[in-house]
Amino acid sequence: MDSIYLDNAATTQVRDEVIDTMASVLKSNYGNASSTHGFGRSSKSIIESCRKRIASHFNALASEIVFTSGGTEADNLVLKSAVKDLKVTHVITSKIEHHAVLHTVEELEKNYKIKVSYVSILADGSIDYKDLETLLESREKTLVSLMHINNEIGTILDLQRVAELCKSKGALFHSDSVQSVGHYRLDLQTTPIDFLAASAHKFHGPKGIGFVFIRKNSGLKPLIHGGMQERGVRAGTESIHDIVGLDASLALSYQNLEDEMAQVKTLKTYFIDQLKSKIDGVKFNGCCSDSEHSTYTLVNVCLPVSEANAPMFLFQLDLKGIACSKGSACQSGSDKGSHVLTQILSEEDLKKPSIRFSFSIYNTKEEIDRVVETLCSLIHPIAS
Repeated sequence: MDSIYLDNAATTQVRDEVIDTMASVLKSNYGNASSTHGFGRSSKSIIESCRKRIASHFNALASEIVFTSGGTEADNLVLKSAVKDLKVTHVITSKIEHHAVLHTVEELEKNYKIKVSYVSILADGSIDYKDLETLLESREKTLVSLMHINNEIGTILDLQRVAELCKSKGALFHSDSVQSVGHYRLDLQTTPIDFLAASAHKFHGPKGIGFVFIRKNSGLKPLIHGGMQERGVRAGTESIHDIVGLDASLALSYQNLEDEMAQVKTLKTYFIDQLKSKIDGVKFNGCCSDSEHSTYTLVNVCLPVSEANAPMFLFQLDLKGIACSKGSACQSGSDKGSHVLTQILSEEDLKKPSIRFSFSIYNTKEEIDRVVETLCSLIHPIAS
């Protein structure tokens, strides 16, 4: 029986068109973009064309797009430079951020003695905007770092509201937007974000490539030193084929956005309806069953399974050929529970298995039926 991949929040299947484009560049455009000969100039031209097209999707300047190895590097670059070079002394974030932000902030707090404030989280996984406004009354130089879409429960941040609030209070605003770029349209002229992180493998592009949007004249300094690539902000020989893959996957995502969004949203809605009708006691963590306040790409489900049987549940799904996760892929192998769910679930529900199912254009209704059937077969014999 064919395997079913429902872990698209961790990474996505690369589009065939993207693979073909990358293969062509790998074969024909191998010059170092920093070289002054024709091979190098050709590579440099490809990179800059990609940069312009990527910037155009966000109504940004090409000079505001800096290529990185992905979202983690982008987050580190922004947070570390903000403290070291922009003299930020107060960081406001939340306890449900990706660890690329949380662990970096912890290190900065330890090594630079900055003040760190965590905005309150409501029961549905959204931030308390009134609490954020109160925290922004601080007189220190402040950076707010809040993700656009939570990677575990799918809650959508009101990006416009937070950006305007930060601007009115004189604070810098960084958003880890890894789960939203390629899935939602963002206009960085009308939304006054200072820094934004993105990663290609979340929207059917290659792994190991992403970008950080850095607002013009922000003063951010490099995290990686060694050369003057990326206008001196990020040293290292550019991976041309990966940059081309990022460009191609982003262009296809936005070109087909409305149709593909409708397709994936239909799958999510169908999955939720089937779970509600066939599994008594199923719960949806945060507001992931609310299409208005949660992304259309994922569902995080708390299943009615006893504490004794919960630890092996994900493994049992894997044996049945169903790929999903209990949270961020970056936590795989860890015995610790989800730091996100810890903030919003009761002690009783934390003992039950909570599974993240995330969808893409490559999933089908037939796959959803098989997953629901499998869940029912596993839950009913062992339901507490």
